[in-house]
Amino acid sequence: MSLFDRLFRKPADPREAMRPLWHRTVAIAREPEWYAQCGVADTLEGRFDMVTAALALVMLRMETDPALAPRTAYLTEIFVEDMDGQLRQSGVGDLVVGKKIGKLMSTLGGRLGAYREGFADSGPTLEDAARRNVTLTDDSLAPRLAERLRALRLRLDVTDADAMLAGEIA
Repeated sequence: MSLFDRLFRKPADPREAMRPLWHRTVAIAREPEWYAQCGVADTLEGRFDMVTAALALVMLRMETDPALAPRTAYLTEIFVEDMDGQLRQSGVGDLVVGKKIGKLMSTLGGRLGAYREGFADSGPTLEDAARRNVTLTDDSLAPRLAERLRALRLRLDVTDADAMLAGEIA
């Protein structure tokens, strides 16, 4: 590499290393079983709820690993970038996008806390967290959704850091 290249080369964007994990997280949220078997509404709201649920579980897993914990901010930035693009594509104007992104980030933070508590032994049940935070076609399916969220959490827990970053979640 020449001196010129080293002086004027843009540093690598650290978010790029997180994109495979982001894409796999979204793919998990779009798995048909969430909608067909667990009663998640196949609507814009329901799909957003599943993206935030899957993302929250991924972030909870990342928090437990010293190699991954500092990178949660990059995953959040990709979420914001993607939601910004989705809002603009759906016709939301520049003046409103920032406010809506703020609300979406607040929603993600609230759900992260709800799922963290839902998985804690002393907190509200995961079923309650799922019922409050996911648009369901039938509230009686919340136990099935909670069971599938637990299964996802177990899959994430046994996925090592390198596999997580590569988006290789079973």
